[in-house]
Amino acid sequence: LQILVVSVLLGILTRSSNSEKLSFRDHRVCSVFIQNEDQLDTLRALEATPNLFTFLDVPSAINSKVQIVVPPAKQRYFDHLVQQLKLVSHVDSYNLQSVIDNERPNQSKRAAFGWTDYYTLEEIYAWIDALVAEHSDVLSVETIGQSYEGRDLKVVTLSHKEGNPGIFVDANIHAREWITSATVTWILNELLTSDDPAVRDLAENFDWYIVPVLNPDGFVYTHTTDRLWRKTRYPYNILCYGADPNRNFDFQWNNGGASMNPCSDAYAGQHPESEVE
Repeated sequence: LQILVVSVLLGILTRSSNSEKLSFRDHRVCSVFIQNEDQLDTLRALEATPNLFTFLDVPSAINSKVQIVVPPAKQRYFDHLVQQLKLVSHVDSYNLQSVIDNERPNQSKRAAFGWTDYYTLEEIYAWIDALVAEHSDVLSVETIGQSYEGRDLKVVTLSHKEGNPGIFVDANIHAREWITSATVTWILNELLTSDDPAVRDLAENFDWYIVPVLNPDGFVYTHTTDRLWRKTRYPYNILCYGADPNRNFDFQWNNGGASMNPCSDAYAGQHPESEVE
């Protein structure tokens, strides 16, 4: 038992505070189909358990699917759970690291900012600053605060005229979901450059407020250290960093699969709105 406890503690330390880039070699990505209430409840409990599996989706309903990252050391246990719960499971990837490597392009071959690559926080902010300089008549950017580690939280405003109703869009509230910042920057570019009448109507008759990276500390950490990091980076104790900002709102706080364990990826924070982000 003592050996097991030490192993778990070392795993949490490695995941939370390691300054070296983590490898996901031989980590499997498995799709699991939820067919009944017992399976749903068990998967929700597993998601809230720290240092076990990484859930890429929230177990939210019967007749839905979740993707789970299974480390090599946990594969026998996962197979046991599949058998015990009679889960329908499919292996999507036998080596997650190869998937991660393929999404990181050769920096020397990177051309202008576009939507075939993923970008760092600095590159996204630099693109926004250049875009604002080019379209200063309708576009502005301001810093609305700082993250725990002191990074700027920026919001871009697109406004063609006074009195428009507003639309607010944010991205990367979960640090590892890089596709979200790619999506909102693409939307912003379309609103500025598209000749499509429907897009022009949206651009000119609404004010757009876009936060490209709402969780900059976590986002940077996914680039430098842990590609699967989801939370903020506030050190709640020596072992556990960050809260899930999407479960930190002052609305039905600590419901819907949230955890009060600060080591859990689903940690709701010490109280509603505890995270400065």
